[in-house]
Amino acid sequence: MTKTIYSIIAVLSFQLSIAQSSETKIDMVASKWNVSPEAIFQRFDNRETLLLNGGRVTVKNHKFTNGTIEVDVYANSNRSFAGITFRKQNNNMEEVYMRLHKSNQVDAVQYTPIFNNESNWQLFREYQAMVSFKKNGWNSLRIEVNNKSAEVFVNDEKVMTIDKLRTDQNSGEIGLFTLFSNRFSNFRFTPKDAVENTKKDSNVPIDSTIIKKWEITKSKPYKSEELHFENFLKEEYITVETEASGLLPISKYIKKSSSGNFEQNVEDYIIASTTVHTSNNETKLFSFDYSDRIIVYLNGKAIFKGNNAFRAKGIQYMGHIDINTNKLYLPLEKGANKIHCVVIDKANGWGLIAKLE
Repeated sequence: MTKTIYSIIAVLSFQLSIAQSSETKIDMVASKWNVSPEAIFQRFDNRETLLLNGGRVTVKNHKFTNGTIEVDVYANSNRSFAGITFRKQNNNMEEVYMRLHKSNQVDAVQYTPIFNNESNWQLFREYQAMVSFKKNGWNSLRIEVNNKSAEVFVNDEKVMTIDKLRTDQNSGEIGLFTLFSNRFSNFRFTPKDAVENTKKDSNVPIDSTIIKKWEITKSKPYKSEELHFENFLKEEYITVETEASGLLPISKYIKKSSSGNFEQNVEDYIIASTTVHTSNNETKLFSFDYSDRIIVYLNGKAIFKGNNAFRAKGIQYMGHIDINTNKLYLPLEKGANKIHCVVIDKANGWGLIAKLE
């Protein structure tokens, strides 16, 4: 009896091992996909392909946790984005894409978390890579996902390591993404057991001067003529925490009134507030950055207004953020001092980062 039980366990273990490492290919036919009106399935270059003219599609009846996801994308010299989404739950997901028109440029491949249907690539400039794409034929994109990290390969060459996937989701739908028109083929994935990462946490030690918590409001469409400081005090605020770096990815906590349409979104704003206590009148240095635009108030008085939006300072300007970019000397009064930041955003990453030195 004991031998029989061991034999059954061995067989089941073997079958599970095979299941964990077997590749699943998803045919490029409408019955396999949750399709949008922009999806066209057709034979091209002796392959079954999906021509996607913008948006996202997901695979039917499959969830993905860890393992490998692969797809081939046809060469494209026109401005276009083509990639893979994974661990999708509702409007939150992880996304890696190729910018095929940016071959040999520093941002040819990018990773971004999607929060509440909004891309956030401006907030994570460390996750982009210079890649040379094929000008003709097919470029392969492969993502190897292991718990909270992932490695990205283009044409079988490793181009990026994502040391920390930013959503809190461990599993979800998988699919494809494109901005403008791109053609996909040969989509497949291979589930695998995660391997424990023995590397130490890559986060740098937390700077004690970083503002780690903010009080923020809900989102509203931005209209400058309707912005009055006296109304800030009537708003309802929730407390949110930043990442270790001090970055506050606002879309993670707040849903915009207009989202998912990139530069076609209307501008939304939230108010982020923090209180600084001092025992005497003194001056402190406020170092900060933001996306897209900001108005900073100290004790009810506007003291700074800036625009850091994509292409706001030239066609090549990306709008990435860095905590040391802007500096203000704040004349603080004895007691409680209130800083209010009106953070305005249209697309590509809604964020705030600051420290008080």
